[in-house]
Parts: sequence; C-alpha cells; structure tokens
Amino acid sequence: MTSVTVFAAFVWLLIVARWAAQLWLQRLNRRHVLAHAGAVPEAFRHVMDDAAYARSVQYTLAKGRLDQVEATWDAVVLLAVLFSAVLPWGFQRCAAWLGGSAWAMGAFLVATGVGLSLLGLPLEWYHQFRLEQRFGFNTTTPRLWWLDRFKGLLLAVGLGYPLLVLVLKLVEWTGAWWWVWAWGALLGFQLLMLVLAPVLILPLFNKFTPLPEGSLRERLLNLAARTGFRARSIQVMDGSKRSRHSNAFLTGFGHFRKIVLFDTLIQQLAEPELEAVLAHEIGHYRLKHIPKMLLMSAAGSLLGFWLISLLAGQAWFYRGFGFEPGHFASALLLFGLLDGLVTFWLWPLARWWSRRCEYQADAFAAAAMREPGPLIGALRKLSEKNLSNLTPHPFYSTFYYSHPTLLERERALRAT
Repeated sequence: MTSVTVFAAFVWLLIVARWAAQLWLQRLNRRHVLAHAGAVPEAFRHVMDDAAYARSVQYTLAKGRLDQVEATWDAVVLLAVLFSAVLPWGFQRCAAWLGGSAWAMGAFLVATGVGLSLLGLPLEWYHQFRLEQRFGFNTTTPRLWWLDRFKGLLLAVGLGYPLLVLVLKLVEWTGAWWWVWAWGALLGFQLLMLVLAPVLILPLFNKFTPLPEGSLRERLLNLAARTGFRARSIQVMDGSKRSRHSNAFLTGFGHFRKIVLFDTLIQQLAEPELEAVLAHEIGHYRLKHIPKMLLMSAAGSLLGFWLISLLAGQAWFYRGFGFEPGHFASALLLFGLLDGLVTFWLWPLARWWSRRCEYQADAFAAAAMREPGPLIGALRKLSEKNLSNLTPHPFYSTFYYSHPTLLERERALRAT
C-alpha cells in the first residue's frame, strides 16, 4: 500500500471512529436516563415535580435522537466531500475562472465554508421549529431565524474573507516562518473582536437596554463594587424574542465592559438568586478564567498552524483527497475539515478544565454572597425551567458537559 492509500484509510477510520463513539455515548446516556425515568430521584425532589421531571426526560431523549442524526449526517457529509473529488473539482474550476491569487483562493475557501454550512440548515431548522417548539422553548419566527442566518453569513464573509486572504498573503511574503506570522495575525484579529463584538456585532442581533432603576440594579451594582468589578452598565438583552432559555454574561474590556442579563433570567429568578448568578460570572473574571482560556486557545492555534506548515509539504496529504501538491489553500481547507477528527478525543480534557473553572466561580459566588443558598436556589430553578438532564451518564458528561451536573455543584457548594 502506498502512503497515499494508508493516509486515506486512516482518515476513513477516524471518521467512523468518531461517529461510532458519538452514537455509543448517546445510547449510553439514553439507557442511563431511562433507568431513572420512573420517578423523580430522591436527590432531586426539591428541584422538579413529577410532571416537570417527565418532560425533562423526554426533552433529553429527543435531543439525543437528534444528536445521533446530526452525528450521522456530519460523518456522511465529511466522507462525501473528502472522497468524492468534489473539492478538487471546485478548486480547479475556481483557479480556471479567477486565477491562483490569494484573493481567488480566499474566495474558494469562503465559498466552500458557506456551502458546507448550508448543508446543516435543515437540521438547525428542525431543532428550532420542531424540537424546541415541542417543549415550549422556541419564541422566534421563521423570518427572524432566516434573518439571523443571513446576518451571520454576511459577517462570516465580511470578516473571514479578508483574514483568509491575509493568511495566504503571509505565506507568500514570509517564507518558512509564515505560520508564526499567520498565528500572530489570527491572535490580533481575535483580540480586536473581543473589543469590537460587544459594541458593533451583538447589537445587530439583539436589543440591549439599561436595567431600570430599582432594588435589583442597586443590589447588582453593590455586588460589583464589593467584588472589585467595575462595569460601565448593566444591560438587559431581549433573549425572549428567540428562546425561553436564559443566561447572563460579562462582555467587553475597560471602558466598554458591561454586565448583560437575559430578560428571561430576570423573569425566572428572585433578586438574591440573580445576584448570586452575577457573582458567579464575576468570579470567572476575578479568577482570570477568560485570559487563561485565551492563552489556551492561542497555544492551540499556534500548534495548528505549525501542523499545517508540516502537512503542506507532504504530497500524500494532498493526493489522499485528489488534490495536486503545492497549493497551500487546499492544505488549509483539508486541515480545517480534518481537525475535528482529532480534537474530538481531547474534549474530555477541555471539559474537565471548564468544569474546574465552574467550581471555582461557584465558590467565589458563595463567598461573595456569604452563603451558598442563593446560588443553589438559582441553579435549581434554572435546571427546572430549562428541563435539564439531572441524571446524565458519567462518561457522557465527561465528553459533553462544560458545567458540572446540578448534584455535583450542590455538593461542592455545601462543602464550602
């Protein structure tokens, strides 16, 4: 067997292995949920009544079935685009029409990305207007849903295309060390977006209004003051126009820093519970979780560019998928398609780090509130309102849960 054949077979194996693992984890979780579906487990009788628990089980099972369909569809699409010769054909047509400049190759990459994203729209639509609608979470309209995707497409093209062209130009300009320069350009772009996105991009999708004067605003400002978090404002986001799910987050830097609460969150929680949720978010800020996450992301990006620089010099990497060697744009595309086949197996490590940060932010919130009760109350209500899976299989949560389960968080909070 040639090196090209071996590599192609290895990629086939990776795709099938990931698909099989995803289905196995879903089925494992399904059996575990069904084993506890007869009645509300004793540990959760204070969280959900029988009717809400039954709905949470059905919601979990329905999402699991859809996840299996999505995993299968993603595997089929990836196999098709990698081994059907459609990508080399598209590359050749683009080069014949537009030439081989960085601008032309950037257009090919963007067009391919847009085309692949369109293939996932039917399942996204089903998730929103069938699954979420069935369980009472959907509040968006088809018009708004399509408008969101159109805006997202314009942003992806408007921001992604110049960045891709810059990376391709850096390959031409900087020689063997292009990957360091490209990494620096990407890092600079990400940092710029952290500053500009809250000001210029988020308002394109949602309306933000100042939290009205009153006891809640005073309570949250006092919390920010005593925890050393200086915020320009407290904003309410109209999340209810798309979903009944709720959230809160901190965004922006320096003068542009602000606290954002979903209007659904304000409707669902009492004031002390809202204060505890905000204390948790401030905990992430005070414990420097965001800079640490950015450093980890930057390290991963640097490793990724270095790997591309190695693979771009290997003829078998191109020929395994029908490309002629030497065209860097095709190497960049192939790496982007294959990257998830490897990083999937690293998810447990990423999830472990994320859960560790959540525990730390919870402990910070309990200390800021001088007791764990308000945060525990908020977590219980949010679990009930969002029909959370209270009994996930441990292997499943290890792969997929960025937050500890409700029971795990309660135990840790009470231990503080």
